[in-house]
Amino acid sequence: MKQSALIAGVGMTQFGKHLDRSLSSLAHEAIAAALKDSGLESTDIQAAWAGAAGAPIMTGQTLVAGQVILRAMGLGRIPVINVENACATASTAFQQACSMVSFGAYDVVLAFGVEKLFHPEKERTFAVLGGAVDVERPEELQAYVAEGQPEEYQARKRSLFMDIYARMARDYSASSGATSRHYAKVSAKNSLHGSLNPLAQFQDRLTEEDVLAAPMISAPLTLPMCSPIGDGAAAAVIVSPRFARERGLDAPIRVMSARLASSFDPEPGEPGITAWAAAQAYGDAGIEPRDIDLVELHDATTPAELICCEALGLCAAGEGPELLESGATTLGGRVPVNVSGGLVRKGHPISATGLAQIYELTLQLRGRAGRRQVEGARIGVAENGGGFLGRDAAVVAMTVLSQ
Repeated sequence: MKQSALIAGVGMTQFGKHLDRSLSSLAHEAIAAALKDSGLESTDIQAAWAGAAGAPIMTGQTLVAGQVILRAMGLGRIPVINVENACATASTAFQQACSMVSFGAYDVVLAFGVEKLFHPEKERTFAVLGGAVDVERPEELQAYVAEGQPEEYQARKRSLFMDIYARMARDYSASSGATSRHYAKVSAKNSLHGSLNPLAQFQDRLTEEDVLAAPMISAPLTLPMCSPIGDGAAAAVIVSPRFARERGLDAPIRVMSARLASSFDPEPGEPGITAWAAAQAYGDAGIEPRDIDLVELHDATTPAELICCEALGLCAAGEGPELLESGATTLGGRVPVNVSGGLVRKGHPISATGLAQIYELTLQLRGRAGRRQVEGARIGVAENGGGFLGRDAAVVAMTVLSQ
């Protein structure tokens, strides 16, 4: 019989530029923090899911990364499953680990994601991100990103995904009436949230004017509207209800739903992958959008936050700008979004991002998020996308957590 998985402990490093640290050292810090938070020992772990996407290419550890990392902590013998799923790598590791506990295969498991993206040769980083699309049909993607893009930005060197998100932003502006000022307002909001997060990559406050005056990356996106690359790690210890009762674990968080969805080609007017995955997760959890107290979502750029708010049902189609203007998504509002600072301020080490969202929601639902605490938070939702195929994300992970 299927049972709910519970989060017993979480941990993460500060996200940022860690050129002097190894992949293992970052992972060890997050895993040790999660174990300490859970009150368990490494010997309690029965299986582990290890997420690493870009780091294998950047570091050369292209195989058995999970085994290498855990062996150095004295943890061997157990099954270790290495996971790669683009920017949804960590949330995929988490979903798979939760599923195995839910189906009764294990009582105590570990999920972690670790990333190294900074490198003196920036082209290597761009090459990693450039592989998160269909490389067999480059002409289709180039035609997509070039449409509507001012010619002066077409030859610049930058992450391919900034061009993809820029095209999505132009389309969204056309359909919703969103302006660059709305996108700057999201950046300013998330900079407020990030300034309250000691683990965020960027902790300075920005105004809308600061964001609009910053260098243009890919029209209409200025630099603070785009998530930075980063290094870092995040981890979670997941247990069965029986184990939690027997050990008397403190304040475990219930995983009401952990879903994965892959890209498809929707019919005209049919919801895209994020809306589809959200509906599945809400059905699992028995909730509706109005029940959600806070959301951590994949704001790889700030227009994506508005697009995703609509897909998650926080507002109707085309009403993302209005939701933002109302203050509902700001700390203290009706449904705060990205109180961690989101990807644009907390950072986006792609293999760790999904579990960093779980880390934030867990703290919030326990009431332990300090100055960025969402009062009365009982239900939190995480949305983590990855890659790009056709006209949408290649993968979306949806998670619903509750006290």
